[in-house]
Amino acid sequence: MSVLTEARQKRAGIIAKVGSIESALNSGNLNDFQNTTLSEALVLGLLKQNVKKYIVILGHGSTEIGEVLRIYEEAGALKSFCVRNEVSAAHAAMALRWVTGEKAAVITSIGPGAMQAFAGSLAAASDGVGVWFLFGDESSEDEGPNMQQIPGNQQHNFLKCFSTLGPAYSLHTPGALATALRRGSGAVDHPYRPGPFYLLLPLNTQPAIIENFNIAELPEESIHRIGSAAADGRYEEAAKAILESDRVVIKAGGGSRLCGPELLELMELSQGVVVTSPLVSGVVPYDHPHNMTVGGSKGSLSGNYAMENADLLVAIGSRFVCQADSSRTGYPGVKHVININGDPQTALHYNRTTALIGDTKSTLAMLNNVLKQSKKNRSTDWLKACEDKRKEWDDYRHQRYSNPVLYDEMWKQKVLTQPAVIKAASDWARKNNVVSFYDAGDVQANGFQIVEDDRIGRTFTETGASYMGFAASALVAAGIANKPFFGMAFTGDGSFMMNPQILIDGVFHKVHGCILLLDNRRMGAISSLQHAQYEKDYATYDFVPVDYLQMARSIQGLQAIDAGATIDGLKAALDSAHEYSGLSLVYVRVYFGHDPLGGMGVYGRWNVGNWVEKTQALRHQIGL
Repeated sequence: MSVLTEARQKRAGIIAKVGSIESALNSGNLNDFQNTTLSEALVLGLLKQNVKKYIVILGHGSTEIGEVLRIYEEAGALKSFCVRNEVSAAHAAMALRWVTGEKAAVITSIGPGAMQAFAGSLAAASDGVGVWFLFGDESSEDEGPNMQQIPGNQQHNFLKCFSTLGPAYSLHTPGALATALRRGSGAVDHPYRPGPFYLLLPLNTQPAIIENFNIAELPEESIHRIGSAAADGRYEEAAKAILESDRVVIKAGGGSRLCGPELLELMELSQGVVVTSPLVSGVVPYDHPHNMTVGGSKGSLSGNYAMENADLLVAIGSRFVCQADSSRTGYPGVKHVININGDPQTALHYNRTTALIGDTKSTLAMLNNVLKQSKKNRSTDWLKACEDKRKEWDDYRHQRYSNPVLYDEMWKQKVLTQPAVIKAASDWARKNNVVSFYDAGDVQANGFQIVEDDRIGRTFTETGASYMGFAASALVAAGIANKPFFGMAFTGDGSFMMNPQILIDGVFHKVHGCILLLDNRRMGAISSLQHAQYEKDYATYDFVPVDYLQMARSIQGLQAIDAGATIDGLKAALDSAHEYSGLSLVYVRVYFGHDPLGGMGVYGRWNVGNWVEKTQALRHQIGL
């Protein structure tokens, strides 16, 4: 055993025994100054950032840091989890942070692996979830091209590439480690817009010895929330606008996740209605009379009615993605906007805006306090009109649930519809306290029109990047969390085949969960869009039969269940999956076709395809 290995084992053992680096230093068991490699110093620095889980695919560009992780895991200071695809690793780390709050780091080699994880990190960047990414990089001494580096004679090509999506830093110089960690913490623990941080590790600096490295120099974890918006008269301005408006709509975006009580109070004070983002399903209980559910280009009858007819918009933590506000045409009657957001640029997205820039929860509470000072009685006419539209939407939904089976030309038999399957499965998930992940495509779009969450944290639908394969990959988080949970991935055949490694990784990491695979042998969301725009679908389907049950049964430890073509059969399959001690795949054929009972419909505009000219013209006409 080398002297370096013995020293590493000693340090790891001390830290694991006392529980933290700070305790080890304060007790005198660990000296401030140590001779160590950059890789070990990095692991020590991440421990101080409370990063104790690593989702890894190691390669020639990460063997040194892999050796450090091996020693520290054997001592009990951290855990590593190997998976079979870097995109999957990115999504699993994101899901872990999103659901449980636990931080994780993704480690890959140089080149293709790093590029795959980088692609997968688009989901974390889009939805605002903090994840550390540690990638191998080309040698800093530039002795010649390294295998798998980006070809060319420019310096730091990976750094330039990754910096386009978020903050990135190259450990070209080992002495810059503390700065790199501080910048990383600022990204993954950002108070209102966290996201990925890309730390590049040149092949030759990873094993570089740092003499007398001062462990105390490593920055500690520091998570700060920003304060409420300044009390400079804008609260009174916003309250006055609300009280003088007849038709208030409240848009609850992803940044309203912690604002449930404040949203309920604002609805009562303003007699307004809320339209929710799929990211915050349950922030207002689904059955609340003021909840018009989702709106936008794939919204609901009630949500889009509220958006189309409101005269004032209160936006809370919303990023205004194209589908959420119908490509900036969603509020044609709005004369004034009140925007509560931590980001100044986002807060000023619309014209005619009173911007309250600060923490959404505390700012909204302060606005409510100002509104409570008014004695003005609010009319309930707007609420009544919206409630009537919400009833119409509920009747529309229940008509589809009452007709769960349709004949499908491709299957040549009657099969369940997606609305019926998602309704039954989401109700079952809520009843059994299951954490649900929704994959991109038809399943996701129908899902956020159907789910009836009564609280936040039941449903996670990755709508920011709409990344196919996210839901199945997210199930890894259910097995590696400090408190494992039962997770269910709602996925279609198209999304599932983008990243099916969960069939192996889920068994290996002892995931207790379920993949609900809805098979219509196509990318149904795009086929439907093609039909809506051009009356023909093209290159979004195939006629290749796939036996997903046989695929699942080929993996020892995985349970495969055919749900059949009845709702009772589906519920029985889900019960069986819940009772099973590991991961299950529940397979169900679903309908695709022109029968309106087979889907939830589309209500809104979108700046794509042959809708562009009219949508853009309307946007400029509205001028918001």
